[in-house]
Amino acid sequence: MRPWPRSLAGQTIALLLLALVAVQAISLYLFLDERRHAVRAADRAQVLSRTVSMVRLLGETPPELSRRLIETASGPRLRYWLAGASAVDPEDTAHRNNPLRARLADRLRGTGAREVLVEVDNPSFRYAVKRQEGMPRWWHHEHRDDDGHDDDEENEFGERHGEPEWRDHRRRFPLSLTIAVQLQDGRWLNAATLLPPPAPAWAWHTLTWLGLMAVAVTLIVVLSVRRITRPMRALAGAAERLGRGEDVPPLPDEGPDDVRQTTQAFNEMVERLHRFVRDRTRMLAAISHDLRTPITSLRLRAEFVEDPEVREKILETLAEMQEMVEAVLAFVREDAAREDSRPVELQALIASLCDDLADGGQDVALAESGKAPYQCRPVALKRALNNVIANALAYGARARVALADLGQSYEITVDDDGPGIPEADLERVFEPFLRLEVSRSRETGGTGLGLAIARSIFRGHGGDIALSNRAGGGLRATILLPKSRQVG
Repeated sequence: MRPWPRSLAGQTIALLLLALVAVQAISLYLFLDERRHAVRAADRAQVLSRTVSMVRLLGETPPELSRRLIETASGPRLRYWLAGASAVDPEDTAHRNNPLRARLADRLRGTGAREVLVEVDNPSFRYAVKRQEGMPRWWHHEHRDDDGHDDDEENEFGERHGEPEWRDHRRRFPLSLTIAVQLQDGRWLNAATLLPPPAPAWAWHTLTWLGLMAVAVTLIVVLSVRRITRPMRALAGAAERLGRGEDVPPLPDEGPDDVRQTTQAFNEMVERLHRFVRDRTRMLAAISHDLRTPITSLRLRAEFVEDPEVREKILETLAEMQEMVEAVLAFVREDAAREDSRPVELQALIASLCDDLADGGQDVALAESGKAPYQCRPVALKRALNNVIANALAYGARARVALADLGQSYEITVDDDGPGIPEADLERVFEPFLRLEVSRSRETGGTGLGLAIARSIFRGHGGDIALSNRAGGGLRATILLPKSRQVG
C-alpha cells in the first residue's frame, strides 16, 4: 500500500488539494494576524475616545461626584482612577513620543489637560511605582516596599479585598495600555486597560465554513480532473484489450487537445493493424487456394504411377506439402482470428484438455489448484496449451502440468522427462519450421510450427512462453498469462 496515488487523476487531485490546503493555511494565518492587530487597534481607539470623554466630564462635574463618575465609567477591562501622581513614569521620554500619546493629546486640546502620558505594552513598569489611592488591586499586587513587605494586606491574588473579576483578567492577560492625564486642578486621571480576551481562532462557525468550502472545492477538483482524465483511462483500457487480441472499436475524440490527438493516433494505429492483418489473410487465402489445386492434381496423377515405391514416395511428399500449407494457414490465421474473448475457469479448461489427452492413452497429470477466472479466447488458448503439452509428450514421454496464481498473472508450467534442449537453442525452437532433430527424438513428425503457433497465441493474450532445462533432467515450459487490469 502506498499513501501517494499512482494514477494520473489521483496524483493531480492530490497535488491540487495539497496546494489548496497550503494556500488556505497561509491565508488563515494572515487573516488571524490581521484580525488580532485590528482588534487591538480598535480597542485602543475606543480607550482613547472614552478617556477624552472622561476628561471633558470631569472638567464639568463637581469634585464630590468625581468618584461616582469614575466608578461608573470603569468596566471589565478598563479601569479609571484619580490620584495625586501619574501612573506612567514622567521621566521616560518613550511615554511622550509614542503615536498614541500624540493622538490623545491632539484630541484633548481645549479641554484644559496639562499633561498627557501614554505607556504601551510595558508590563514591567507597573511594578515600579508605589500603590496609589484608587489604583486597582490587580495593578500593583506584586509591589513590595524597600523593607521587603507588601504595602497591602491582600495576598498575591487579592482574595481578601475582592475584585475577583479583575484578578482573573490580571492573571490571564497582560496590561496593554496605561494612560495618565493631568487635569486643570493638578490631579491625575489614570487609566489602565487589559488586552481583550482573544476570540477562539477555531470557532465552530469558522470550522464549519472551512469544511464546507473544502468539501465543495474537493468535489469540483475531483469531478473536473476525472472528466479530463477519462479519455486517458479509456485509451489505457483499449490498449490493454488490443494487447490481449480483442477487437477494439474506435475511441471517441474527447478531452483536451493533446488527449484528443493521442486518441486519434491510437485509432489510426488500430485501423492500420486491422488493415494489415486483413490484407495478409486475403493474400494467404489466395495462396492456399492456388496451392491446393496443383497438389490435388498431382495426387491424382500419382495414382497412375506404375512403380509402387515411387508412387508411395510421391504421395508422402504431397501429403507433407498439404500439411505444411495447412499449418502455415493456421499460423498466420491466428493473428486475424475473430473469436470473442470471454471469461473462463482456467483450471477447468486445462483439466479438460489433460483429460482428453489421458483418455487417448497419454501420460499427463495436472496438479490441483484453486479457481482461476480468466478472460481469454478459450478455443485459441486451448489449442496453444495442447501444442505445448503434446510437444512435452512427444519428446519427454510424460507431461506434468501445474497452475499457480501470482497475483497479477497466472503461471502455467509443463514439465517433461525428455533429454532437454541445448541452452543456445532454447529460443530458436520458437522459429517457424525449425526442428532440432539432433537434440530431440528423431520420431518427431510435424512441421515445426507447434511452438511458434503457441507463442503467437500466448502473446496475443498479453502473455508469453519460455523454455528452460530442469536441474533433474527434462524440459520445463513456463507460460505467463496476465490478468485483465482494471484501468483507472
